[in-house]
Amino acid sequence: MLRRTLIAAAAVTALTVTAGCSGSSSSSDEAGSAGKIVLSTFPFGVEEFTEAVIDPFTKATGIEVEVETGSNSDRLSQLQVAGDKAGADVVLISDYYAALGQQDELFQQIPADKVPNLATIAEFAKEEAYQGPAYSYQLNGTIYNTEKLTADQAAKWDVYAGAYSKKVALPDISVTAGQLMISGVAASYGSGPYDIDAALKTLAGWKPGVLQFYSSSTEVTNLITQGEIVAADTLNGFATTLVADGEKVAWTPPATGKYMATNRAMIPATSKNTENAYKFIDYLLSADAQSKSAELVGDLPVNPGASVPQNITAVVGEIAKDPVVAGYATLDPAQLVPTRKDWVDRFAREVTGS
Repeated sequence: MLRRTLIAAAAVTALTVTAGCSGSSSSSDEAGSAGKIVLSTFPFGVEEFTEAVIDPFTKATGIEVEVETGSNSDRLSQLQVAGDKAGADVVLISDYYAALGQQDELFQQIPADKVPNLATIAEFAKEEAYQGPAYSYQLNGTIYNTEKLTADQAAKWDVYAGAYSKKVALPDISVTAGQLMISGVAASYGSGPYDIDAALKTLAGWKPGVLQFYSSSTEVTNLITQGEIVAADTLNGFATTLVADGEKVAWTPPATGKYMATNRAMIPATSKNTENAYKFIDYLLSADAQSKSAELVGDLPVNPGASVPQNITAVVGEIAKDPVVAGYATLDPAQLVPTRKDWVDRFAREVTGS
């Protein structure tokens, strides 16, 4: 889910930024130049991503990149509606929406021999469940007021169970952190990450003491910095700027039920520039590009050879070296996609609507 990136994408008005020329070319490049690709990506951090990845890629390859932006759902809908008229050659999208697109046969498998850097990235980033690799990831945990809570207190799920009534916040299921939170509660209080009955029963019990079920990064960061809450379940990226700015907050992984979302690089089935798309994804996964993206965008890198800047390690510490060793796991899209509508409906009825 996933998401810059490490903050989950909210629905926004589509914005188009051009980092190259328009027009189309095939892998044989009928125009006779190095060609181009159309990149569909998130609306936030576009300037930083252009500086970190797009401009160096164009300089290295001569391939120009036209950027189209929008929310996960908006861009997936565009692929569904446009069919073979869809212009995107590479889509950067959260894992859940990547899985939805695969279900509708909107993406194609990326061959390992076309993207050599697939061999250099972490194993969790090349799960067989997806047709394209992860290029970054987001960790679920708790952001907390360091004057009110210790890391050990904030790491326990029962921080939301009533001891700090009306001083905590939880994500809505509509955002990336929401799904990760539900699975974390399900694993901690039920039989595993997909035990929705246990998760919803537990969350319904916590609901009277929850000040807000938030649906944007702005909501939760405002609540914590203004002192309205002492803790909130969030993605790690929500804390990065606050910690760097000296706010009295920190972020910690949960003691149990640690789940992460990934952002993935996918090639649409209708891509007209697949060879150039392979080259872009290969560059995106390189240690240099991953290091720059971590530095300028705030992405957690999937290439172990990448460097992680201090502003990120100040929040997540050693987890950035290997989230799997730190106890984090990804969720199985085969479990989530078929149940999503039912879970959303039940969450509204049994938790936020109760």
